Amino acid sequence: MHVIIPKNLLAEQIALLERVIPSRSSNPLLTYLGLSAAPQEGAGSGALVLFGSNGEVDLEVRLPAQVSGEGRYLVPSQPFFSLVRSLPGEAVELALGGESPGAQGTPQLSLSSGRFTTRLSAAPTEGYPDLLFPDPGGPGGDGVFPYRVLLPVEELLKVLAHVRYAASNEEYRAIFRGVQLEFSERGLRAVASDGYRLALFDLERPQPFVRKAVVPARSVDEVVRVLRSAGTGEAGLALGPGVLALEVGQGGEGALRMAVRLMEGEFPDYERVIPREFPSRVALEVEPFREALRRVSVLADRQNHRVDLLFGEGRALLSAEGDYGRGQEEVPVGLEGTPMGLAYNARYLLEALGPLTGSAELLLSGPKSPSLIRPLGGGGYQAVVVPLRV
Repeated sequence: MHVIIPKNLLAEQIALLERVIPSRSSNPLLTYLGLSAAPQEGAGSGALVLFGSNGEVDLEVRLPAQVSGEGRYLVPSQPFFSLVRSLPGEAVELALGGESPGAQGTPQLSLSSGRFTTRLSAAPTEGYPDLLFPDPGGPGGDGVFPYRVLLPVEELLKVLAHVRYAASNEEYRAIFRGVQLEFSERGLRAVASDGYRLALFDLERPQPFVRKAVVPARSVDEVVRVLRSAGTGEAGLALGPGVLALEVGQGGEGALRMAVRLMEGEFPDYERVIPREFPSRVALEVEPFREALRRVSVLADRQNHRVDLLFGEGRALLSAEGDYGRGQEEVPVGLEGTPMGLAYNARYLLEALGPLTGSAELLLSGPKSPSLIRPLGGGGYQAVVVPLRV
């Protein structure tokens, strides 16, 4: 196996694998990076395939390279990552062959760039866990992954990135430590909640099957990074028992495949907490309102991060008081309905406003009842924030 690949391309893509492959694991093989050479027709053409897993997320990166010969081996991931980032040359040369003098039968991976060269001990892939990627083919082409759909990368990224913040980080929250994806003829919906707030995004793109899947929030973070690295194009989603798989291209720079294990169960009936009637509606410009809220919240109580909001005709008065003093700021808004005063956890309200730009509306169902935030004029995103009961 002999591979030549641009250093910048290799260094950029191993950043994705570096987040997935653990530095320590009860299964030592999971701390290794997989390397595979895939030659193609044509002199020196082919791909270098990098793969890794942490038991919850499998990731494979396929990069165009000059390849001769075949091979599939494991190398210690941490030294490989560190070396690649600091290599002096513009190209990286990888060659497998030879055996370590001190460890009979152990193959060696030669890594060279510029004037630097080294050898890393490699290991065969026997015993390495199977990566759960679908077989090639269209929808229904794989019995293990019978449900498949193609979605624009930008749309799938928007669906996930808008709601991830609302998922719980607490172990005792069980199913709420994930993001629920709902596929139906109405479209694709993503929902996240930690019991104190809820975020959902509806993508009005009819789906070819009806299914629900709860993806662990930490796995959603990795999916979002992969989608951002892809930029544009289409993402292929495949759903199988206990696994969601993803495949994206990278604009001529190769391809990425990912598989994440799903959580068991599904969310309880969350729609009952979404208010339907609103005696007050507040129209606001997101950026100035968010900046005022951020400034005032600096002085909020450090325990509950309370910020009081008093909505009146044409204005909202934001105020907070804590150990460091008291602050307030007035922001212009449009109010329809009854003037109202409420108190929120500032962090929850800021995170609910986070995905928004331009104009939004804050729909108030009562001083102690859930409030609804959404883009003015619609757009798929909705967030429910519960006022503080103080």
